[in-house]
Amino acid sequence: MNHIFTVSQLNSYIHRIFESDYALRMIHIKGEISNCKYHSSGHIYFTLKDARSSLKCVMFLQNRAGGLDFRLENGQLVIVAGHVSVFERDGAYQLYAKTISLAGAGLLYQKFEQLKKELAGLGYFDQTRKKPLPSYPRTIGIVTAVTGAAIEDIKSVAARRNPYVQLYLYPAKVQGEGAASTIAEGIRFFDHYGVDVIIIGRGGGSMEDLWAFNERIVADAIYDAHTPVISGTGHEIDMTIADYCADLRAPTPSAACELAIPDVFSILQQLDRYQDALEQRIFYKTNQVRSQLDTYRKLLLANHPGTRLERQRTQLILYRDRLNTLIDNQMTRTAHRLEFYGEKLTALSPSMRLRGGYVFAQKKDETPISSVNQIEDKEIFTLIFKDGRADVESRKIIKEEDR
Repeated sequence: MNHIFTVSQLNSYIHRIFESDYALRMIHIKGEISNCKYHSSGHIYFTLKDARSSLKCVMFLQNRAGGLDFRLENGQLVIVAGHVSVFERDGAYQLYAKTISLAGAGLLYQKFEQLKKELAGLGYFDQTRKKPLPSYPRTIGIVTAVTGAAIEDIKSVAARRNPYVQLYLYPAKVQGEGAASTIAEGIRFFDHYGVDVIIIGRGGGSMEDLWAFNERIVADAIYDAHTPVISGTGHEIDMTIADYCADLRAPTPSAACELAIPDVFSILQQLDRYQDALEQRIFYKTNQVRSQLDTYRKLLLANHPGTRLERQRTQLILYRDRLNTLIDNQMTRTAHRLEFYGEKLTALSPSMRLRGGYVFAQKKDETPISSVNQIEDKEIFTLIFKDGRADVESRKIIKEEDR
């Protein structure tokens, strides 16, 4: 009868086989990270895969301090060193990681981040040191490959925006061994001989293709340059070290040319608009000043001594005429009053009374006789009539009380 094993016994047996295999005691596996999970315990669980297979992996907390110096993320290409063994409970084998390092593009990315951190600490990326672009450049220095789409795009954009700007090309390698040195030499060349703006760049590509723009020598050349530098390395998502160091970053070489060279035809149109606005402003201001001058002229004329004298002379004539009118009116009213009072006085005068049949009596000494008591018997007094007088003698005096 065959011997029957339990599941635990089988898993334990396989585990001992794995442990006794020297090749599996320390092995290096290259693959892509997937299903990465940082557990609350501090352990990292992930899967290592290639185009055909996958392998479960774990890195325990005690191995992370000396075996991992970056953040593990899905999609990274890494090399994992460790041993392969069986987890008896589940009957599954997995790789127990001791160290993990980036491979290929991942290694380049690690170098990129290290250099980026170093240069940032040195102030290479500070906005305060960024140089402004000249508003109207006359000469542009271009550091790129002599062949390729980049230089043709720049020439096309420059001819369209401002054909009067002079372009100078420094033929540089933009990929491969020695590329970074030629790019740095081109920057230093144009900075020494003097152009208004320097453009560096190339078309897009992978990190490996663009690596020349991530070298320290290029960063130093940009940082030391006195001429504004625009970096246009033809990629949208990721940025190179040159992009961070440059005074201005553009997504493509042609975009860098558009940033460096203003559109002369738009400028001319704007100048036409400025001229129209200026002419309107001058016309408005001229009319305003002319109106003010006319107002001042009128005020000056109104306050001129001759004008004031003539105005006062006119007022004097007016006052004289008004005074004469007032005098005439007053004299007329006075004459009317005198005539009226004269007529009343005449009507009340003794002579007018005498005309009505009355007489006026007076003594010899011309004392008026107003009472019979003033006359004595046989006294001679005078009676005055309207047309003469008569001396008479009183013969009989009859008083009122004697009647």
